Amino acid sequence: MRSEPLLAIEPPAPVRNIGELYAIALTLTERAAQRYGKLAAASDEAFAPVRRVFEALSQREEERAEAIEKACIAAIGRAPAQADLRWMPMELVLAEELSDIENSLLSATYGAWALAVRHRERAFIFWTYIAARADIGIVRTAAESMAREALRDGNLLRRERRLAWRAERRDALAGDAPGATELSSAALLESLLLKDIFRWSQDAPAPQRRHLLSLIGDGSQMSEENDALPRAEAFDEIKRRALRRAEQLSSIYLDEADKAVDPSRLELAQQLAAHSIARLADLRTIASTPE
Repeated sequence: MRSEPLLAIEPPAPVRNIGELYAIALTLTERAAQRYGKLAAASDEAFAPVRRVFEALSQREEERAEAIEKACIAAIGRAPAQADLRWMPMELVLAEELSDIENSLLSATYGAWALAVRHRERAFIFWTYIAARADIGIVRTAAESMAREALRDGNLLRRERRLAWRAERRDALAGDAPGATELSSAALLESLLLKDIFRWSQDAPAPQRRHLLSLIGDGSQMSEENDALPRAEAFDEIKRRALRRAEQLSSIYLDEADKAVDPSRLELAQQLAAHSIARLADLRTIASTPE
């Protein structure tokens, strides 16, 4: 189970206008194209299968950059500019992750697609942050659109990852059936998350409290249990931990859906992933609402 958050650093400030938003989007996309392009240019023949993955990824990011520029021109009459940036966007496609793929003697296409999926998951989280903190409607709408695009793109990449996993599995030893460890771990994490959401609701303003309780029912079943626990934790720490756990669960369910070969298991994982992603977006919105 992943223990580290997908997005280690939150965006430092709300996006103030649509030009700034497109400048952020273009910066992120150009970085991704450059880093994927570096691996696409690798000359080692043993790396050739993985290189083709990064050739496809680099092309996707170049096409995304063109689409962002066109959208910005349509919105404000010019392309995005570095002068529009008030803060430098954090890294979503990490150089060290790509370096691990490049330098590993065991690099495989599944690992390359899996890394690309992780990058788009990170982009989804990033844009939900931006949307939740936006003060201007047009910025919020555009950020939500970019989050949906990251989610759709991630789904396409997961299909490629699934195909690669199945191909590599056919080449591996027969009879290695997928286990249930991830979903078993998720069950415990779900329980911990529900307790965190309930504790969060107890110190939240009334509108936020109602919204939080709607995510777990009315909370009556947990009330007695939580009243018996010491409440020494800081309110902000409870919120951060709940968001981190919600993010981990979304990642677990998406991974489980990719690995599933049984139709009923696939359907369950997809349903859990959809619910978890919607819950994460709700929690991000609540966390960013002024108290």
